[in-house]
Amino acid sequence: MSTYIPPIKKLSSRVIRILGCNPGPMTLQGTNTYLIGTGKRRVLLDAGDENVDEYISNLGQVLKAENAVIHKIIITHWHHDHIEGVPNVIKLNGKCNLVKFKRPDFETLSSNDDSIEFLKDGDVIEIEGASLKVYHTPGHTTDHISVVLKEENALFSGDCILGEGTTVFEDLSDYMTSLNVILNLNPSVIYPGHGPEIMEPISKIKYYIEHRMQREKQIIDFLRSKNMKVTAEEIVKNIYENIPKHLIKAAEINVNHHLRKLEKEGKVTRDEKGWILKKINSSL
Repeated sequence: MSTYIPPIKKLSSRVIRILGCNPGPMTLQGTNTYLIGTGKRRVLLDAGDENVDEYISNLGQVLKAENAVIHKIIITHWHHDHIEGVPNVIKLNGKCNLVKFKRPDFETLSSNDDSIEFLKDGDVIEIEGASLKVYHTPGHTTDHISVVLKEENALFSGDCILGEGTTVFEDLSDYMTSLNVILNLNPSVIYPGHGPEIMEPISKIKYYIEHRMQREKQIIDFLRSKNMKVTAEEIVKNIYENIPKHLIKAAEINVNHHLRKLEKEGKVTRDEKGWILKKINSSL
């Protein structure tokens, strides 16, 4: 059973979490959005889904109580549950800049719009009471960023790391690199894109890395045991125990990413019938 997350919670003197009120199989309790700073002008990190009246009402309540306005909206990545609430937030708050990393593969937002700022790895966003350093952490998506609140050594991990369970990703090689980047940041706390705050961040990051390595080993062991072409669906049925039905598709996506990583590394090959371990010739 998922941990209860209140609609509004003050996490520190600089951070208030406002739950996106959009629960679901992939969003868990809902998207976490964060109001950051201590002065009149604040930063909102992520904006939830579109047309969620309860979320907008709660955000308005927080802004009123804090006597604050949103100066910038930082978007961790392009997924709808993080970005599509932006028009509703702007309607509530008034005009503010949207700040995000440009999608290398397909950016839908125009760089000619002066209300949009595209970030670079290492950029720092300053607001009263908060300095936010941006790290490009692709893998979940190509444009994914994580953000460190320097005053508290707190990491906003987006969907790179979740408060509960594990995440999906577009590119496993990039994702593993990003996990190691985050590990080396040595954060004191993680505020994730979904799920509760993570108070033992190093253990969590190491678990994510070890979990992916273990999954890879399971896939290789299964392919070796079969010594014949198998599909990603067959692999999921054999290596995921007691997986809920609604998560089978996500598991299959992750297995396919593992297989593509192994293919790039020359360890597996495939055709229309499925995947098989490559035979490595050796000579005495």
